[in-house]
Amino acid sequence: MAASIVLPLLLLLLASPSLSDNIDFTYNGFKSDTNLSLDGCAHIISNGVLQLTNNTYKVTGHAFFSSPIQLLLNTHSVTPAAISFSTTFVFDIITIGNGGGHGLAFAMAPTKTLDGSCCNYLGLLNKNNSGNSSNHVFAVEFDTVQGADAFKDVDDNHVGVDLNSLISNVSKTASYYTNNSQMVNFELESGQPIQAWIDYDGVAKILNVTISPLSVDKPSRPLISHTIDLSPILKEYMYVGFSSSTGKLSSSHYILGWSFRTDGVARSLDRSRLPLPPEPAKASSISKAAGIRIGVISSLVTLVLVALAFSVSWNLWQRAKLAETLEDWEIDYPHRLPYRDLYKATKGFKETELLGSGSFGLVYKGILPRTGEEVAIKKISSNSRQAVREFVAEVACLARIRHRNLVPLQGWCKRNEDLLLVSEFMPNGSLDTFLFESERCGLLSWDQRFKILKGVALGLVYLHEEWEQVVVHRDIKSSNVLLDAEMNGRLGDFGLAGLYERAGNTRMTLVVGTLAYMAPEMSRTGKPVPSSDVFAYGILLLEVACGRRPIEPSAPTRMLLLMDWVRDCKMKGGLLEAVDPKLGRSYVREEVELVLKLGLVCSQSIPEVRPTMRQVIQYLNGDVNLADDVALVF
Repeated sequence: MAASIVLPLLLLLLASPSLSDNIDFTYNGFKSDTNLSLDGCAHIISNGVLQLTNNTYKVTGHAFFSSPIQLLLNTHSVTPAAISFSTTFVFDIITIGNGGGHGLAFAMAPTKTLDGSCCNYLGLLNKNNSGNSSNHVFAVEFDTVQGADAFKDVDDNHVGVDLNSLISNVSKTASYYTNNSQMVNFELESGQPIQAWIDYDGVAKILNVTISPLSVDKPSRPLISHTIDLSPILKEYMYVGFSSSTGKLSSSHYILGWSFRTDGVARSLDRSRLPLPPEPAKASSISKAAGIRIGVISSLVTLVLVALAFSVSWNLWQRAKLAETLEDWEIDYPHRLPYRDLYKATKGFKETELLGSGSFGLVYKGILPRTGEEVAIKKISSNSRQAVREFVAEVACLARIRHRNLVPLQGWCKRNEDLLLVSEFMPNGSLDTFLFESERCGLLSWDQRFKILKGVALGLVYLHEEWEQVVVHRDIKSSNVLLDAEMNGRLGDFGLAGLYERAGNTRMTLVVGTLAYMAPEMSRTGKPVPSSDVFAYGILLLEVACGRRPIEPSAPTRMLLLMDWVRDCKMKGGLLEAVDPKLGRSYVREEVELVLKLGLVCSQSIPEVRPTMRQVIQYLNGDVNLADDVALVF
């Protein structure tokens, strides 16, 4: 009898959500080393306040607990169980001027790097994925703007429960219940701290959301009490945190403290230890302009007012220079940076900050004002709106590419006909300066050259075979190989690359390339494929080994084209005659011969006989003998 009772009881305990790895943390203010992952505009202010967005329009900010948290049990069973959780936090929304937005949300998501749009999407989702069941996003929004009819917002001051969509399953005007059950409305955008409690019972499947001004103790009756099974929404492990955004109306969104716990009630926050957000700048140009307009309306026309009006008009004119007219489609692509930030970063695109020129544009060094990070900013011009739109769509996708031998795109911006691409700054500049510029010539050892060539090859393998889509770079050359602080080769300027589906369907953007590196079939088809990148890489191999540009107009006829000259040396049995004389005899003979032969193999005129980049890596690593595996077809 005892055994018959114990066994079912044991099975019940094993199936209970309470046996998960419980999480319990409390932040009464935040420190710089707090276990949070921040992106967008989010950062921690010196006094310990977490700022999600500032008073800049159309930006997003995310702050997630760095480690994923288990929120689902029995994931392989027919009936997975969502784990109970509880959280409380204090937020403050501060607006300068009349009307702000768009709000913030407490969120659970399968990733902490959300591709969310600004405005009504609160940085959580975007127009293309809102409503998709594959999102696995749960959020409680604190919305201060009534969106378009499609969002079905109840008003411009509400709390809503969102499941994979910014159309709330249930929403209520921001308010709280007193002890005698009277409802008291209040403004989320009041500029005063507000506390929120979110509690989910994974057994009863009930979600309770409660809010009140910080000066009011937790109401006994929640604002929202909603029966819902979160198990189809949640994954086994999720990231937990906050997301916020602004729009044409903007506010500063702050989190002052946060407590979270699974399978239990979150600990109370210590109000006496919570930091306060900074006071709005009373002398800002916005408040000055508002003050002047009031003065004019009230007819207090004095010499002082005239002087102030002139001063503000000048300030507004200066601000207008940095203004951006955004189209609706721009909101849907992530990684967009404000033009004013890039303008400040480059000191107004000052000539002293110019690094050089690249494909279709000038490249400037900049320091982002929000983070202090050094970046490279390329400024490209296009007179076609459709071309820019398609271009940005690809850039938004390419910005997700990450590899140690690629220079990552960090963001983009469009202003009028200019498109600006922002990437990580490489302190040692480009490879071509070490090969050809007099001040740096001869500074690269053969070991460094060989290491750089291997790095570029690994980056191309990732683009061609290992990322979710095939990416053809289309402009491989020594000036696009950048060197980081450790002199690692990193392929850059691939914002102009082409995306391809694995099946081979192209999505063409702009026709790009440099003549000396362009595969001969490009002149016939105009459609780059991975083998055309291999051709360009072959020219790069010869360039690095020989220390000569692909075309030398002043050279004797037989040496005019680098590829033809190396081929001629090979046919005459004197391949090493082509080696860069600046190396002297300080090189590994077998490696140099391999690079020269491989350069010829890769740059053959017939695409089908060129190796893949994965095969190139095998040759460079010595895993496969080039002489035994490939016949040179000249």
